[in-house]
Formats: sequence, structure tokens, C-alpha cells
Amino acid sequence: MKNFKKQVTALSVIIAVIVFGLIPNELRAQAIYKLSAGKDVNINVLGSSNVHDWTMTSSAMESQGDFKFEGGSLRSLFSFSFSLDAKSLKSQHESMDNRTYKTIKADQYPKITYKLNSATVTQVQKNKYSIKTTGDLTIAGASQTIVMIITAIVNPDNTINCTGSEKLKLTDYKIDPPSFMLGAMKVKDDLTIQFNLVYKNSQLLSKAN
Repeated sequence: MKNFKKQVTALSVIIAVIVFGLIPNELRAQAIYKLSAGKDVNINVLGSSNVHDWTMTSSAMESQGDFKFEGGSLRSLFSFSFSLDAKSLKSQHESMDNRTYKTIKADQYPKITYKLNSATVTQVQKNKYSIKTTGDLTIAGASQTIVMIITAIVNPDNTINCTGSEKLKLTDYKIDPPSFMLGAMKVKDDLTIQFNLVYKNSQLLSKAN
């Protein structure tokens, strides 16, 4: 009986090894990475007016990406999504914040979102990559397909630091640049989005929690 149990156990191990061996390496090295919270994780919106430049910042975001590694190197990004609470964007002036929320219809469209369509990963240096992405950015209910270049650095702790910037126009999202103080201050159409995002393997995040 004992010999029979040993044979069954050994057979189970052999089957497991065979099945695992049939799984392509790229699938075994593919993992979902989720946005990690931290003071260095943020997104900045930079704009200007005929009076002064301004910046709004948020760290209230949700995001995840399906990164694939092969041979210890990042090879591709299969999917990526990003969601930002519009009213989490803050400047140094509450009055400006409230006007901005009204301009981007934050009550009606509380989320600013991005969804990846395709990505091409190019290794620049060891553990440093340039990712050319194409995806749909939605602001105030209007969507535009944009191309962004993201710099990704794989850190020693296996987190992935993604940084980049992108220039936008309010009118591309059917938003009329607002004016304040009876027209004395006029916001310009051009914006720049800057981001610093850190991603951690979702399995490691679950263990940490």
C-alpha cells in the first residue's frame, strides 16, 4: 500500500513537471502589475493663461498593466489601464480647482481614463526601456487616440517605474478653454501631462497586504 502511494505521488510530480514544461516561457513570465501607492507616485497637469502658469497634481489613481518578461528582460506590454478621479486634481487655489471641475464636467464625468491599444517595447539600457504606446484617453466624456513614449525602469526590487509626458489640447476633448474674472484671465488651449508611476507585481502586493 505504501509503495502504491509512493508511485501515485511520484506520478503526480512527473505529470506536474510535464504540464508545467508545456507552458510557454512567455506565459510563465507574464504578470499583472498594479499601481503602488507612495508619495512619489503622481500625475501633474501643467497649463498656462495670459496671467500666469499653473499646475494641478493628483496621486488618487488606479492602474494596472500586463507586463511580459523573457530572459530577465521586459519584452512587451499586453494591456494597460489607468483611471483618475477628476476631482482629485488640486492646485494651490481652491477657486481654480472648482472652476476646473466645472470646465471638465467632473460631476457628470468623474473619471479621466486611459486604455492601451498597442505597445512596442525597446530596450535602451540594462533594465531601462522605451515603450511606444497607442491608446484611448477619455476626458469629460470625449475620447482621443494618442501616442505616448513611456520610459520604464525595472528596479532591483522588481518594481517598474514608468515616467513620461504628453502634450494635449483642451479643444481636442470638446472643452472650451475657460476665462475668469470677466475675461481678464484666459486659460490657454495647450496642456502638458507629466506622470511618475510605480508598478508592483500584483501577487507581491497581495502578500504584502
